[in-house]
Amino acid sequence: MTPRDKVVEALGAIRKLVPVTPDLVMVLGSGVGDFVRVLDNPVSVPYEEIPWWPRSTAPGHAGVLHVGRLGTINVAVLQGRVHYYEGYSMEEVVFPVRVMGEWGAKVFVATNASGGIDRSYSPGQWVLIEDHINLMGANPLVGPNEDFWGVRFPDMTEAYDRDLMRLMERAASRIGVALGRGVYVAMSGPSFETPAEIRMLSKLGGTLVGMSTVPEVIAARHMGLRVLALSCVANYAAGISPNPLTHEEVLREVSRATGDLCRLLPAFLEEMSNEI
Repeated sequence: MTPRDKVVEALGAIRKLVPVTPDLVMVLGSGVGDFVRVLDNPVSVPYEEIPWWPRSTAPGHAGVLHVGRLGTINVAVLQGRVHYYEGYSMEEVVFPVRVMGEWGAKVFVATNASGGIDRSYSPGQWVLIEDHINLMGANPLVGPNEDFWGVRFPDMTEAYDRDLMRLMERAASRIGVALGRGVYVAMSGPSFETPAEIRMLSKLGGTLVGMSTVPEVIAARHMGLRVLALSCVANYAAGISPNPLTHEEVLREVSRATGDLCRLLPAFLEEMSNEI
């Protein structure tokens, strides 16, 4: 069975339960699961009910697909993602994105928790990712190309859509949420980075570091989806603060910041609707 055969089978199962096609899909990172409360009349499908769909094992990732409305837009929310460090292949990591792209979604919004390399960030702050550096040692496009999804060598000059960033910044300004901008460095994990690694990443131009998102962005762009990504600075990266890094701290900080996200995305969708 080819990767696309699996995607088509999974999508067929979802369509039997969900009557609408999403315009936008959003993946929720660690600790951001409470966002689903803002959806109107959502249909919820646990990942285990979808053929071939990988199961979330990381703390803070519930493992449920929700499809509902936000304003005038149909939104699919992936409450939880899987990570390369969980032992999944890159094909499995990006499988949900492939399904959403095959379904017909046009916009992919990723959220994550990150460590702040740039000292101007504050824990709990949301930052727009304007570019990335992939240091995971893997790429989801390795292997035979599925021409139906995209070209063999997709351009990543504008992996993150500038117009969507402009709309998000306008929405944030309107509702009074301070947004930063940054370059996200993806590491494989699951160990946190060393202080020496953080110094290296800073010299490379990275301002945020985490263990997700970049494979999904590459797959989404391969399929022609427009991409927006928001990162919550959960803590300062190793060596910047004297405190040891823990995942519990990440979940606490991002959970506190979810309130801003619950205001940001509806405001962003309002701005987007006005330009459609």
